[in-house]
Parts: sequence; structure tokens; C-alpha cells
Amino acid sequence: MVTQKFRRPELYQSLLGRLRAPRRFIQVLAGSRQAGKTTLALQVLDTVGHASHYASADEPSLKDRAWIEAQWERARLLSSTGRRRAVVLVLDEVQKIPGWSEVAKRLWDEDSRAGRPVKVLLLGSAPLLMQRGLTESLAGRFEVLRVPHWSFAEMSAAFGWDLDRYLFFGAYPGAASLTKNQHRWRRYIVDSLIETTLSRDILLLSRIDKPALLRQLFRLGCRFSGQILSYNKMLGQLQDAGNTTTLAHYLGLLEGAGLMMGLPKYAGNIVRQRGASPKLQVLNTALMTATSNIGFQAARKDREAWGRLVETAVGAHLVNSAAGSSVEVFYWRDRGQEVDFVLRRGKTLMAIEVKSGSGRASRHGLSSFGKTYPSARKLLIGADGLPLEEFFLTPIDRMLRS
Repeated sequence: MVTQKFRRPELYQSLLGRLRAPRRFIQVLAGSRQAGKTTLALQVLDTVGHASHYASADEPSLKDRAWIEAQWERARLLSSTGRRRAVVLVLDEVQKIPGWSEVAKRLWDEDSRAGRPVKVLLLGSAPLLMQRGLTESLAGRFEVLRVPHWSFAEMSAAFGWDLDRYLFFGAYPGAASLTKNQHRWRRYIVDSLIETTLSRDILLLSRIDKPALLRQLFRLGCRFSGQILSYNKMLGQLQDAGNTTTLAHYLGLLEGAGLMMGLPKYAGNIVRQRGASPKLQVLNTALMTATSNIGFQAARKDREAWGRLVETAVGAHLVNSAAGSSVEVFYWRDRGQEVDFVLRRGKTLMAIEVKSGSGRASRHGLSSFGKTYPSARKLLIGADGLPLEEFFLTPIDRMLRS
């Protein structure tokens, strides 16, 4: 658990302002495990100035719709004491309860008709499943505040990490104190984060016909993060039989859980874009290093391994920074030329190449992309381009400003 002093200022101020505003929407914090959603919510409850009631569906005992109704009623009772004061009801991991969104809709509408000042904050560590419930039952009644993985700036401010530690150990604040014992840190990431996310946030809450294939796909993504692989090539690397449709579906579930994704190819044509091979991208470098056998010092000395780690960290930073915004992240490849990442916001395009030290990066890709898309801006990271540390400290909006 992150202590009180480790606050994420922008997210904190945003949530605080929403809960102090007049009651209009259900507020939703969506993000992966260990992103700090619960800590953020509790920090805001300490200062928001309203009475509150917190309950979690992540506890071992069985929860059902009646549990939601009971917690909601406790909040209503708090609001009815005195002069009908505002109350914040926080329901954590609510997506674990079947039919949660229908119950929330009914109770929220009852409070709206009765004028009860109950403000609701829902937390979920499976954003994809949260989104399903929100769009199916709560349309027009909610706002989402996405909580991405921690940034380098946040990990540096909270734990004093330099860039190399951030690149290798990633951005799970709860694991920061374990990094001096790499075996213990690795077991924590694998057992408490990866396995818990796979078994509790995906396998128990989604229909998975081939759970072994899901786990193999995740391991494959960690091993080949930063590389472009067709679904057919992925099948050739996996032991459990499947098909390309199944792999695409499982990759979407892993993305929804905040673990990894397949970056789409930028093609300028939506049909060609959908039919292209994805570029595998883990969303936190800790997932990549914890599932490998390489240690921190050995990785720093291995030029190729460190280069892959740098490129993966850049991609994770771009994807996490773009979450919840109008910025889209792609890769590009055409006739043997490749650009590591492409950002698009409206009509603004930016091609990004990472000079990581692996010896693979080339500026020819930037030149080729510029010939195909003359209005695109080009950015080189590392070498004689933008220093790596400066890149991680630069907001994505600033990079895209004209």
C-alpha cells in the first residue's frame, strides 16, 4: 500500500474536484492492480469534507447484489442524519459482483428521484469489465477517471529512483521496497500481481476456454515486447492449440487488465490497419523483467536486452500517458522501413524513433514516414535526439503541441 505522502497530484486534484462538485454522475476510478486506486480514493476521502463509507468486494467472503444494496443503505443512513449531509459511497472491485451495474443503476435512480445527497465512487481493477457494465446499464450516469501505471516522475518523487531503476523495476509502487532483494521482488510481481490479475480479474470474470493459452500468450508478450508478430507466428510459438480470433480476443483481455496489448499499425486506412500484425507491448516493464531470468546489473551490461527494455518503457509511457485522452498510439512499417511509435491526435501526426543502444534503430524509418506523410512531425529519442530522461519527464500533450 502506498503511504499518504505518495500522492499523485493531478489525479488527486481531479477526483477531489469531482467529489466536491454537485452530485450529477457516478464517479469511476478504473485502472490495473497496484496503480493506486484505493489509496487515491482514501486520500481524497480524508480531505473532501463529506461523510463517507468504504467497502470492498475483493474480500474473501462471497458477495452478491444484496451486498451492494446493504452498503448503499449504510450510505443513505449516514446522509439522513442531521441535515441530509452529502455522503460519499466507495465500492471497491465492484465488477466482481454479477449484475452490479443493474443494481447501481436502480439505486442511483432512486436517490436521484428522492434527492438523496449520496455521491458514488466505484473502483475497478479490470477496466474492460468495468466498461461493459457502465455502457450496458449506466449510460449517461457516470464519469471515468483512468488511473494508469505510475510514471517515472511519480516513482522518482516517491522513492528517489533514477532512470535505470525505473526502466528495470517498472512502476508498481507497492513493490518498490522489495527491489533490494530481487528474488523477493520478482516473486511478488509474479505471484501477487501477474497471477492475481490473470486468475481473479480475467479467468474468473470472463469466459476463457483455454486458460493455458492465455497464460502462454502473456509470457510470449513479455518475451517479445517491442516486436511485431503476426497472429500466425504467435500460434507457432505457443503450445496450446488455438486460432487467430482467440488470440486477438485474449490480447484484448490482457490489455483490459492493464498488462499488455498489441499496438496497431498506422496505415491511414482503417481496413488495412485492422488487418495488420500487432506490435506486442507490455504496459509496465516490471512484467517483462520479473518474468525473465536476467538481473538488474546483468541487464545493464547487456546492450541488446537493455535496448529492448528502453523501447518497451518508451512504448508503455506513451500508452499510459495517452489513456483517457484523444491521443492514439501506433507503430508503422512499410517496405522494410519501420518507425517505433506513431502518435495521432486529430490531424496531428508524430513519428517517434528510439535510439536505445540495441543497434536496431535507424533514422531511415523516420525519413520514409516523412515522405509518406509530409505533415508529420518527427522525434528521435536518445543518441543526439531528445535525452531519454527528458522524454519521460515531458507530458505527451507538450510533445504534440504545435
